[in-house]
Amino acid sequence: MIWMAVGCRYRESALDVREKLAFSEAEIRQALALWRSRYPELEVVILSTCNRVEIYAAMEIFASPQWHSMFPTNATEGVERLVELLAEFHGFSVEEISQYCFRKTGQEVIRHLFHVASSLDSMIVGEGQISGQVQHAYALAVECQSVGSLLHAAFQRAGKVAKNVASETAIYQYRTSVPSVAVSCFARQIFEHFETKKTLVIGAGQMAEETLRYLREEGVRKITILNRREENARRMAELFQGEVQPWENLENALIEADLVVSATGATEPIVTRSQLEKLQGKRDYRPMFILDLAVPRDFEAKIASLSNIYLYTVDDLEKVCATHRAAREKDIPKAEGVIARELQTFIIDIRHHKSGRVIEQLRQQWQVPKQKELQRLFNKLPNLDDSQRREIEYAFERLLNKLLHLPLESLRDEAGVSPAGQRGLLEAVRKLFGLNQFN
Repeated sequence: MIWMAVGCRYRESALDVREKLAFSEAEIRQALALWRSRYPELEVVILSTCNRVEIYAAMEIFASPQWHSMFPTNATEGVERLVELLAEFHGFSVEEISQYCFRKTGQEVIRHLFHVASSLDSMIVGEGQISGQVQHAYALAVECQSVGSLLHAAFQRAGKVAKNVASETAIYQYRTSVPSVAVSCFARQIFEHFETKKTLVIGAGQMAEETLRYLREEGVRKITILNRREENARRMAELFQGEVQPWENLENALIEADLVVSATGATEPIVTRSQLEKLQGKRDYRPMFILDLAVPRDFEAKIASLSNIYLYTVDDLEKVCATHRAAREKDIPKAEGVIARELQTFIIDIRHHKSGRVIEQLRQQWQVPKQKELQRLFNKLPNLDDSQRREIEYAFERLLNKLLHLPLESLRDEAGVSPAGQRGLLEAVRKLFGLNQFN
């Protein structure tokens, strides 16, 4: 089996790069369907958030050549193919995006996934949103049937790891999200209070909902929500006592707004500099705070040059986030210890899974002579009743289990001690009993 991950994060790439490589949910479905049709043996999950675009992939390696398509069976070559797929899907050459992409193989893939799910790789360590985003990405891949036993195991374990980090450390004690940092650290530089400010929320997804929840706690009362699917806006308006306006009223809503939070899934800016500049006079040039949490961005970057317009994006949060990371540094070693422990357990479990498949192959192979001997015996003893026949069948099955017990235990013990030793034992079992070879 091979594990692979590629992607770009806020650590390696600026927002203008990430937004070009970002996936909407519809694009994730499209990409997963395309790649699975091309490489049916490849398991894939795509995680796309405001701070990262990552592709996780895994594959069993069978010796049978016709079982494989053209996807590389070497992890180093495999991650390069994933970079090619990412570039191809978004219409770029590999050279254009290669320098912005990280590449991970083997155990480092699982370690990275556990870090991401536990928010240790987040811009704000301890933010609570990423664990849900990881599980949503996994659920979407399951729905698209692009996940097999390997990524099922990895992502289910990642959810457990995140819960263990939360319960065993104080990382989440003062949970801080990207929206809360943005509002508290940036919006308060412009507005001393929010009670009388008119807030416009564009988008009705998870990020918009979390931002609204925080704004309500900060005192916001006048809330307008716009979303292309009005039923989603109405659901959120009922939750936060806001009003809904149709998407076509966007410009009028911008005229009224003091504070704007935007988090849509649009692939192009929904507001340009020229659009907002035309509205300035109607707004009496009042200050406007815009928090653009979308990737790709909803508001054109040139808007920041307009007078009394304060535009912030996810990249503007990085300095503030560094301060939050420092405050949590004392808990990070403990969280790392949880991840190291869970990683070791997961690797041993996966090795057990590999040895279990070999034992199951051996069991299936031995079923043939077992059934032949049973049939020979029953032919010689035609007067047996059903109860006697079942007892004999049970005895044969017990004998088979006892014969398999020792090699199974040896393989399991070796899995926890020496991967090389386990591989040697697996190879010996395959050769001795003529089993199909796979890794």
